[in-house]
Amino acid sequence: MTVHLFGIRHHGPGSARALVAALADLQPDIVLIEGPPEADKVVGLAADPEMVPPVALLAYAVEDSTRAAFWPFAVFSPEWQAIRFALAAGVPVRFNDLPAALQFASSGGGRGSSIDPLATLAAAGGYDDPERWWDDVIEHRRDGAEPFTVIAEAMGELRRGEQATGREAQREAYMRQTLRKAVKEGFERIAVVCGAWHVPALTAPLPPATHDQRILKGLAKRKVACTWVPWTHSRLANASGYGAGVTSPGWYHHLFSAPDQITVRWLTKVAQVLRAEDLPVSSAHVIEAVRLAETLAALRERPLAGLSEMTEATRAVLCGGNDVLLDLVTREAVVGELLGTVPGDTPQAPVAADLAAQARRLRLKRDAVERVIDLDLRKHNDREKSHLLHRLRILGIDWGMPTSDDRRSQGTFRELWKLAWDPGLEVDLVAAGAHGTTVLGAATTKMLAAAAESSTLAEVTSALERSLLADLAEALPALLAGVDTRAAKDADVGHLMAALPALARSARYGDVRGSDTAGLTAVAERMMARVCAGLGRTVHGLDADAAAAVLELIDGVQDATALLSEQSREIWLRTLAGLSDRSSVPPLIAGRLTRLMLDTSRVESGEVALRLGRALSPGTPTAEAAGYVEGFLAGGGLLLVHDERLLALVDAWLGAIPAEAFLEVLPLLRRTFGTFAAPERRSIGDRARSLGGPVRVVAEDDDLDAELAASVLPAVARLLGV
Repeated sequence: MTVHLFGIRHHGPGSARALVAALADLQPDIVLIEGPPEADKVVGLAADPEMVPPVALLAYAVEDSTRAAFWPFAVFSPEWQAIRFALAAGVPVRFNDLPAALQFASSGGGRGSSIDPLATLAAAGGYDDPERWWDDVIEHRRDGAEPFTVIAEAMGELRRGEQATGREAQREAYMRQTLRKAVKEGFERIAVVCGAWHVPALTAPLPPATHDQRILKGLAKRKVACTWVPWTHSRLANASGYGAGVTSPGWYHHLFSAPDQITVRWLTKVAQVLRAEDLPVSSAHVIEAVRLAETLAALRERPLAGLSEMTEATRAVLCGGNDVLLDLVTREAVVGELLGTVPGDTPQAPVAADLAAQARRLRLKRDAVERVIDLDLRKHNDREKSHLLHRLRILGIDWGMPTSDDRRSQGTFRELWKLAWDPGLEVDLVAAGAHGTTVLGAATTKMLAAAAESSTLAEVTSALERSLLADLAEALPALLAGVDTRAAKDADVGHLMAALPALARSARYGDVRGSDTAGLTAVAERMMARVCAGLGRTVHGLDADAAAAVLELIDGVQDATALLSEQSREIWLRTLAGLSDRSSVPPLIAGRLTRLMLDTSRVESGEVALRLGRALSPGTPTAEAAGYVEGFLAGGGLLLVHDERLLALVDAWLGAIPAEAFLEVLPLLRRTFGTFAAPERRSIGDRARSLGGPVRVVAEDDDLDAELAASVLPAVARLLGV
């Protein structure tokens, strides 16, 4: 009986290549791999042709799905190559790390050592960069002697006198127990694939079994389920927060999969990335970049041009020194966004299985690269896609995001969604199982809970709107009753105004999507009547901040009236008309209401000019006048282009603002005029210049040369466009 320990670095292409060769020479009769033993039941799926890495083992606690962990594998992961080798050879393959059932039920410390093994070994080898040292001695190796003996010796020296503690001690104790079990079962050639750091702890002679039993005694357990899920290269990168991540998954994938001419093939791939962006990269560029990379490697005495040499050649030759283009190469090639696949019969959590089935039926492909889909809600298939994406958002699974946050534009037959699948959402799918076994059932349960638990009218109205978007028919009656009850009890007009837009949109969604929203419009119109009755008290005597908040509510209700009956809209506009010239209304709101009355032809332009003139008269404090202008012009600046009287009033007021007051109101004026489109601002400027000729200012200073000053006036007039 022989035990062969293969110490590897997770996700290392050189380690993976050397391991495959070593296993082929050894021909083991069992392979033990660092990973959760719960995965032994599903490891056979790795032989399925539909299983394409990157993929990950997902283990989660059945009673508490928030306790979950991933074990990712890429094609260049040594563990993945060991799994595929064992399955192809028909020999048993088992995982030998501490079970997830024990890890989820207890907490443990780290390794108990501050040693960074790579940094220590790199320093001994004369390197100041541990990653570059490891790449040179392990990952860039394509032939020669196997590295595992040297790695074992090096780790043995680093761990001399080292005693693992906490979780690390538990893990290594369990690994030794698994190894003893394989020996007891009579296996003759045992291959153990584990992180290089663990090799000394598994090297014979092992401590007594009772020693490891004491370490593991009394550990709590949880019921755990395990499955395979798709993964991505970006999630393998250490930038994603993955503790065992690598800097450059795309580069490592290339190192493992390229049969020869590593430098040439890589820089050709980089050129393809740049050409896809319509950038001029020729074959001559590639040839020159290859020469530069290989020359740098030779000067640095490296066995192969590494990523640093490739990056310098890419920046200098292919990107012309442009770091923005280099970032594109890093994102698309060095890291990459490859998404793996798992077989259709892979065990899944109920909600995840339901989503997979619906995605296949609706032809919604889970892709890590962001894409936009355009849905026509008049088409049955598109409407079902919309329902599914909205249901997932209710569950906190943001596979798709609407392209705009402007909800007022969604009461139509068209929806645009940005789709991008993140493997981390697999955990959210598991957690959603606490609410039901299907996407529809889980989303309905959450909305029914919202109907019962929402404390404010706006919350329950928002839940109703989301339920209509997701077509949650079973949740609608409870939500509608909740809206009606809370609206009847809520005496705060501000709360009613905040809830009304969502309620009005809900009525429109029901019409567009064919949902049954009987009674919804009636509730909205009752709320509108109460808003109109109490709006006068709400806007009375507000300070500037409160006025801005109420104005936002008024604008929301104004938009909502377009979705309600003509009678409700008429009542609302009559209410605004009565308030628009009331002295107790704050200037900001008064200006906005006057503009609304002008836009709806309820006040003549002459009356508007009189009101604006009063608001901008010299007796009005500058801040109040500025507030009136801000509210009045919130509807757009073209009005000043087409009505010279109003423009002249605003222009005269601006010119008369005292210097000390101008600095105070300048931010407000910039905010007001900054909302106008550039063509509007140009047109206003052109019209303002035509209001009068240039103003001559003659100083009383005797030193002024009037003749010389007059000589520049024609040039100034031309510059001003006069």
